[in-house]
Amino acid sequence: MTGSARRSGSRSAEIADAISFMEVQMTKVKLGKTQITVNQNGFGCLPIQRISKEAAAGLLRKARENGIDFFDTARAYTDSEEKLGEAFGGSWDGIFLATKTGSKTPEGFRRDLETSLKNLKRDYIDIYQFHNPEFCPKPGDGSGLYECMLEAKAQGKIRHIGTTNHRLSVAHEAIDSGLYETLQFPFSYLSGEKELELVKKCEAADMGFIAMKALSGGLLGNSEACSAWFSKFPNVVPIWGIQRESELDEFLSYVKNPPALTEELQALIEKDKKELQGEFCRGCGYCMPCPAGIEINNCARMIQLIRRSPSAAHLTPEAQKKMLQIENCLHCGQCKSKCPYGLDTPALLQKNLQDYKEILAGKPI
Repeated sequence: MTGSARRSGSRSAEIADAISFMEVQMTKVKLGKTQITVNQNGFGCLPIQRISKEAAAGLLRKARENGIDFFDTARAYTDSEEKLGEAFGGSWDGIFLATKTGSKTPEGFRRDLETSLKNLKRDYIDIYQFHNPEFCPKPGDGSGLYECMLEAKAQGKIRHIGTTNHRLSVAHEAIDSGLYETLQFPFSYLSGEKELELVKKCEAADMGFIAMKALSGGLLGNSEACSAWFSKFPNVVPIWGIQRESELDEFLSYVKNPPALTEELQALIEKDKKELQGEFCRGCGYCMPCPAGIEINNCARMIQLIRRSPSAAHLTPEAQKKMLQIENCLHCGQCKSKCPYGLDTPALLQKNLQDYKEILAGKPI
C-alpha cells in the first residue's frame, strides 16, 4: 500500500468515526404517530424573513449540512417559504418541513397550500398545520377546514395533519379529538404545570409536540440552559428562531454535543424561574391591535427586556414614546380578554410604565 493510499484510508476511517460519533451524540425525537424522527434542535424560520434571500439560504444550508433536519415556517411569515425554496428547492432529501395556514375558509386553505408548495419548490409538505385557530377544526363543524386537510392528504400534497395554538383549551381539544398528529405550543423552562400537562398528554396520545418560543420570546438568554432542559422531554422538538450565523453556531454545537443539565445550569434555570415565572408577558401578540395604539406585546414585558438584554435600545426616544403611549390606555379590557394566558394586561402595562419611568429618572437597572 502506498503512503497516499494509507493516508486516504486513514482519512476515510476518521470521517467514518466522526459520522459515527455524531450519530451517537445527536439527540433524536420521534414526533408521535407521524414516525418522523428528527434532531432535537429544530430551525424556526420566522426570523429569516428579516434577512436577505442570500443570507437566509446560506444559514439554512449550513444548518442542514450540520445535522438540523426539521424546519418550521408559515404562509404568514412573508417570504420565509420562498427563502426555504431558494435554499433547498430540488434537494429536500433528509429534510422534514412543517408550514401553516391561517385561512378560515376552504378557498383560502387551498390557495395557501398551493402557494406554499410553489414557494417551497416541493411536491408535498410533511406536516401541514392550522395556524393558531380560535377553535379546533373538526369534520362536520361547518368550516370545511378539516375536510380540506383530508383532501390534501388524499392528494399526496401533505403527509401529516398538525395544529398550533396559544390557547390551552383549544390545545386540549385538539389532543382529545384524536384528529391531529402534532401540536405546536409555547413551551420553555418558564412554562407552568398546565403546559407540562400538555406535553405529557401528547406523549400519552402518541402525538408529536413542537415547542415554539423555546427561549420564551427572547426573555431567556442562555441557550445552553434551554437546550439542556429540553433533554428531559424525549417527545419534544424545540424550534429555535434563528437569523444570525452566531445564533446558528450556538445551536449547531448542541446538535453535535447535547449539553447536560448540570447543577450549574439547573441553578440558573431556578433563578430565572424565580424572577420571571408567573405573570409575565410571552410577547405572543394575540392581544393586538390595541385601540389606543399601545404596542402591548413589547410594552407589557419591557422591564424584563431591559434587565435581561443590553438596555440602551429600550431607552431611546422612540422606545420612550412607545412606552408613554400606555398613559393613553382606555382600560377597555380587550387585551385582557384576548390574552391566552389569562394575564391582567392593563395592570401589567401600568406596572411596566411605572418601573420604566423610575429607570429614566435614574433608578439603577
